[in-house]
Amino acid sequence: MRIGYLRVSTKTQNPDRQVDGLRDLCDKLYIERLSAVADKRPVFDQVLGELKRGDTLFVWDLDRAFRSTEDALFHEKALRKRGIKFHAMNFEIETQSAEGRYAYILAAAAAERERMKISERTIEGLNAARARGQRLGPPAKMTDAQIIAAKAKIDAKQATLASIAAASGVHPSTVLRSIRRLEQSTEMQN
Repeated sequence: MRIGYLRVSTKTQNPDRQVDGLRDLCDKLYIERLSAVADKRPVFDQVLGELKRGDTLFVWDLDRAFRSTEDALFHEKALRKRGIKFHAMNFEIETQSAEGRYAYILAAAAAERERMKISERTIEGLNAARARGQRLGPPAKMTDAQIIAAKAKIDAKQATLASIAAASGVHPSTVLRSIRRLEQSTEMQN
């Protein structure tokens, strides 16, 4: 049997590129929507459990299946010992020959390097955005004006944290965090 394993890092990412590349080659496709660094990858574990001697595991790209060079080497060796062939489509690598294994090792190292470079670029971009004063993450649930008004009402005992939260459509902890965050930013400016 020819089994394809596909992975995208988030639930919103689209696996169509991988599906299109593997659909005609595989009897079965398994799609996982999970970061490669997740502690557990249930679909990947299921695929490994279903593979039998003589089967072939297809992946579109090494970094879709493996977290690191070490991980790629470990799994390739385990598959080989079980009599399961492995095929990475983007490099057209077969691991049955010495040349194929060598190419596999180089490709795994290159995939790990690329993953590390993406991470570095992401961190650099986030740091640059923070340095420019950009707020990262989802939009604030309360405006500064709403937070100031809420704090004034709480301080004057005109409203409770719970009543302000209910009126604002947020959880009381959101109101409290927002007040603390605004106080901290005001202290930092003074």
